[in-house]
Amino acid sequence: MSITDWPEADRPREKLLRNGAQALSDAELLAIFLRVGLPGKSAVDLARELLDHFGSLQALFAAPLPALSAIPGMGSAKFAQIQAVFEMARRALHEELAERDAFTSPDAVRSLLGLRLRGLPHEEFHALFLDQQHRLLAAEMLFRGSLSETRVYPREVVKRALATNAAAVIVAHNHPSGEARPSAADLALTQQLKSALELVEIRLLDHFIVAAHRIVSLAENGQC
Repeated sequence: MSITDWPEADRPREKLLRNGAQALSDAELLAIFLRVGLPGKSAVDLARELLDHFGSLQALFAAPLPALSAIPGMGSAKFAQIQAVFEMARRALHEELAERDAFTSPDAVRSLLGLRLRGLPHEEFHALFLDQQHRLLAAEMLFRGSLSETRVYPREVVKRALATNAAAVIVAHNHPSGEARPSAADLALTQQLKSALELVEIRLLDHFIVAAHRIVSLAENGQC
């Protein structure tokens, strides 16, 4: 049955207009984006199939073109649209943090890091460089590793911090395994980064571990 044959109250677009986007499920939001389904399959059905296949919206956004194109009804045009929406969300959060103290926007910090790091099949190490008022100057991926580890060089973090004229830094890396708990190596790296940055009078404010369903702040745990 086509969505146009559904009762108006159940149609995703009308539901959004009536109750707001937050009232919709992931599948309903994705269906509005997809607009149409396939013969015998509504846009909501296709959206559910995509979420079941990839496991989450985040994994869908991170999927490469060949993986997405393997799903009937998807292709390069839909891939481009998804990447555009994903990038707009990242830029909107970047703008918010450029205007506000990162400490007063913890949800925005977590959301930005989640968009940048969650769902990746390999480890990456990112840094947010902040000014004196803790507003975002730049967000950069500094190191890329394998499924289980990333080699991080504190001197390179310091170099980039100085280049951006940062007064403070927030760092983050992901755990593709899904385990959010920091390892002994993570804790040791945090202290190395903190010491290296202190030598040039730059503060390390936090180190986040981004996993599939959780983002851990080492500062909140008293480990940074």
